[in-house]
This record gives sequence, C-alpha cells and structure tokens, in this order.
Amino acid sequence: MLIGEHDPATRAGLRMAVEEGRFEVSVEATDAREAVAAAIEGRAEVCLLDVELPGDGVAAAADITSQGAGPPVVMLTAEPREDELLRVVRAGGVGYLRKDMDPRRLPNAIEAVLAGEAAVPRQLVPRLIEEIRARGRRRSSLFVRERGVELTSREWDVLDLLEKGAGTGEIANALSVSPVTVRRHLSAALQKLGAPDRETAVSLLREHAHA
Repeated sequence: MLIGEHDPATRAGLRMAVEEGRFEVSVEATDAREAVAAAIEGRAEVCLLDVELPGDGVAAAADITSQGAGPPVVMLTAEPREDELLRVVRAGGVGYLRKDMDPRRLPNAIEAVLAGEAAVPRQLVPRLIEEIRARGRRRSSLFVRERGVELTSREWDVLDLLEKGAGTGEIANALSVSPVTVRRHLSAALQKLGAPDRETAVSLLREHAHA
C-alpha cells in the first residue's frame, strides 16, 4: 500500500490502522509527485492519498488512474463535500473517506475497494447516484442514436462540464488535469462527433438529452 500524507503524525496513524488489517505499507509519500512516481513504478496495490497532499492530491489521483492498469485510489478528506467528491470521482478515485473515521474501519473500507466496491460517506451517496444517473441518461441516449460514437470516459467528462458552461480552465481544475489535456480530449471528442466546434457539440448533447 502507498500512503500519501504530508503530516508525519497523521501518516503514522494511517500506517498503524492499515497494518492492523492485512495490509503492508510499502511506500510513503509526502507530496503528489512522490505518490505518482511510486504508483507508476507499481510499488503498491492500493493508494491512500490526502486530498490536500502538497502538489494536489486529486491531481495525483488523476495521474495515477490515467495509467489504465494503475492501483485503485482512495482519497482522504478532513470534511467531506459534494463538490470535492465529484472532483475525486472525475479523477478516477474509487474511495472518499474522512480522515477522522474510526481507524478500525479503514482496512475494511480498503478491502471493499479492492473487491470492486466504492467507499463513500453515507450522506454523499444520494448525490453520487444522482450524478451517475444523469450522466448515464445522456450518454446512453447519444450511444443509441449515434451508434458509431465511442467516447472515452474522460472525453465524456470534458463534454459534460462543457455542456454545463465550464471553460477550459474550469474543466481542467474540475478534472485535475492541465488545460492542454482538456483541449486534447475535447479535440478528440469533436472529431468523433463530427462537430466543427464546441458550441455544436454542446447543441448535440442538449438535443439528445431532451429527445
């Protein structure tokens, strides 16, 4: 396991909690760069990262999950928030837990993640379900009507935010990627949709959402 946490006392507490389960902490990181490097090197089966990790913990999660076969990422937060949860999900995180949760429950939450489940605070589950349903309705509609269109998950994320009125910088911040990466995903999506510009793409999304 990889633990990404800049505070030594908190990091020691996390290590103690997970090692009381079946997990062995193979590497500790104190900033986003170290966490990404260790994860890419394949030094952990799961990553436990603080959202406020220096260098941006959520951005680190996005970098790790963008590798495709990277380890699952569980994020830790001092105070769960809807907007932060959605940012974590868009970055590919599969867990979003409170730092002050009962340490005895942490190994069980990680076990659940490794079994393919999500680990999210109970009070935020309805908001997450709502977001997933909204995306599913829009995406399935477009897939049914435009059978030749196969967008990647990240291309969908860019289009979803674009449809909500977000600019390139806002999308980059929401997805924890660079503006250059946003423009690359958008360009690929426009080409697949046969849309000459982002305004046409937004019109397509809205047309199929209300069809």
